[in-house]
Amino acid sequence: MKKLDDLLVDGMKIYQDDGLYKFTSDSVLLSRFARAKKNEIAADFCAGSGIVGLHFYALNRRVIRSLELFEMQKELFELSKESIALNNLINVTAHLTRLQDIGGEFTEKFTLILCNPPYFSKEKAQSEPLCTALCKYELAITLEEVVQISAKCLRFGGRLCMVYPSERLAELMYLLKKYKLEPKRLMPVAGAGKVYSVLVEAVKGGKAGLKIELPAKN
Repeated sequence: MKKLDDLLVDGMKIYQDDGLYKFTSDSVLLSRFARAKKNEIAADFCAGSGIVGLHFYALNRRVIRSLELFEMQKELFELSKESIALNNLINVTAHLTRLQDIGGEFTEKFTLILCNPPYFSKEKAQSEPLCTALCKYELAITLEEVVQISAKCLRFGGRLCMVYPSERLAELMYLLKKYKLEPKRLMPVAGAGKVYSVLVEAVKGGKAGLKIELPAKN
């Protein structure tokens, strides 16, 4: 069942559907972790219903030039389109596409990419609805593809901000370095007495030097 959720920022609202994958608190933490710059040209990869991008927009609408959402599942894409229309966002666009199919017009376009990708390898996939499994497991896209495509779509000096499980941090760091995205900020996310995920910002062509920030509490 489709319903409206209040973003509690700037009066914006977002549609969710109880029958589809619903966003978690990690998405909100990511939108708060990312730091907007003036005239930001931003993208939300693996956008789902648009929570990361739209919440980031609500927090920073006065400095964002444009925001583009990319989602491969039609039902979630339609929810994001309805939320964009509901909030009268003229500089926000949603795209129904696989990230692997993004065209050349997006090469080196963005100053910032936000991404809450599938967390788990396809080998860990459980028996559950496909719409949920695609959001949780690497059935349609891998971490390496996400990083590689992000590097292609970022301008030099552009940032990639991601949230990812802490148990796969070493893999994430390796891939960021491989595609010339230098990790610059890392914030652990703690809950129930342990760190379970991390927020990471990497800069395309950035110099070495990683700042570890105090943990966020979920």
